[in-house]
Amino acid sequence: MSCDNSCPIEHTVNLIGHKWKVLIIRNLMNHGTLRFGELSKGIHGISQKMLTQQLRQLEEDRIVQRKVYPEVPPKVEYTLTELGMTLKPILDAMSSWGSEHIKTR
Repeated sequence: MSCDNSCPIEHTVNLIGHKWKVLIIRNLMNHGTLRFGELSKGIHGISQKMLTQQLRQLEEDRIVQRKVYPEVPPKVEYTLTELGMTLKPILDAMSSWGSEHIKTR
């Protein structure tokens, strides 16, 4: 499969290709709206700095929505946007492929 400068596969990989982004999307897809601490606990090995960076990029790309509540201490929640939810078939395919691959190891 050959692609030029407007390759849709390359575009998708650029948006969600980082391993942490896929795991953030997975957790939000599976659990709905989550706070930062809940996301952090659900992704083994991610640092707070990396989670913050990846969430900012996903928000910039309109895949994740961040909602800040005017409370002390601040309450912040993350949710997949409509665009983010359209990634479900991709994650489902990754899950199916991964399940089959695990069986063959």
